[in-house]
Amino acid sequence: MYYSDYLQLDKILNAQELESDKQNKHAHDEMLFIVIHQSYELWFKQILFEVSSVHEILSKPAINDNSPELQTVVRRLNRVVEIMKVLVHKVDILETMTSLDFLDFRDMLRPASGFQSIQFKELEATLGLRMEARHGQEYYTSQLRPADKSHIESISKRTTVLELLNEWLERMPFFDNNELWMGWEGMNFWYVYRELYAFSLGEGEKQNIKAFDDLFMSEENSGDKILTSKARRAALFIFLYRDYPILQNPFRIINTLLEIDELLANWRWRHVNMVHRMIGTRVGTGGSTGKGYLREAALKHYVFAEFAELSSFLIERNKLPKLTPHLEKTMGFGH
Repeated sequence: MYYSDYLQLDKILNAQELESDKQNKHAHDEMLFIVIHQSYELWFKQILFEVSSVHEILSKPAINDNSPELQTVVRRLNRVVEIMKVLVHKVDILETMTSLDFLDFRDMLRPASGFQSIQFKELEATLGLRMEARHGQEYYTSQLRPADKSHIESISKRTTVLELLNEWLERMPFFDNNELWMGWEGMNFWYVYRELYAFSLGEGEKQNIKAFDDLFMSEENSGDKILTSKARRAALFIFLYRDYPILQNPFRIINTLLEIDELLANWRWRHVNMVHRMIGTRVGTGGSTGKGYLREAALKHYVFAEFAELSSFLIERNKLPKLTPHLEKTMGFGH
C-alpha cells in the first residue's frame, strides 16, 4: 500500500476548481473558501458515521448497562464533541478573508450556499431536530435538488436519537416497584422530592413548582415535547444521583449530548457574526435573509433543550432524599 493511493490524494487534492479561474478573474481567497468547506463536509461525514453508530446501539430492544455498549456510546459522542470544537475553530481561519476578498468571487457562487449542505441537514434530523420545529421550514428544503430534498424528507421521518433516548430512559428500572420508596410513611420518592424542591425555591421562583408538576408528575405530554414524563423522571434521577457507578455512563451520555448541542449553537453563532462582518445585511447567495435567518435559526435549533431544562429542577446534593439500602447496593459495583 502506498500513502497517496490509500488516501486517494489524487482525487482530494485535485478537487479544488476555482470558479474565478474558469472566468479568468482569479480570486486568491477562493482556494481557502473551497478547502474550508470541503474539510467541513469531510468532518460532517465522520460525525454522521459516529452518530449513526450511536443510533444503531440505542435502537436495540434492550441495552445491558453492564456491557461495553454504553461506554462505546460515550466514547463516540465524546469524539463528536472534539470534532465540533475543530469546526468552531475553523471559523477563525475563514475570517482571515476580508469582505473585499470575498466579494472578488461571491457573485460567481449564486445560487449555491452552505444552506444546501445535505450532510449537515441529515445530522440535525438524525439527532432530533424536527422539520416542524425549524425556523423558516418552508424555505428549509426549497433550495435543494429534488433527489436531495426527497432524501432529507425521508431522513426526517426516521426515529431520531432524541426519540431513542426517550425510549431508553423509559426502560430504566428504578421506578417499576417500591424499591425507591424511602420508608417515610410509605411516600413515593417523587412526592418527597417535590416537597424538597418546593422548599428550595426562592420567592421569585415559586411558579417553578407548577412546571415541575406539568413535566414530571403529569402523564399527559405536551404536544411540543419529545420526552415523556416517565423518561424525564429517569433523566432527572440520573442527574441527581450521577455519582453512583451504574448511573455514570447514562449521565455522561446526556451531558455529552448537551455539549454537542452547545457546540452546534456556538458554531451557528460564529457563522452569524461572520456573515454580519462579511456581507452585513445583504441577502445570502442561496436567497435567504442572510444574518437574519441565521440568527433566528441559532436561537431555535437546539436539539436537546429538554435535557438542559432539567437543571431548573435540581436541589443541593446534601438535601437529596436518601435511597433504600437495597437500591444503593444495586447502583454500586458488584451487585
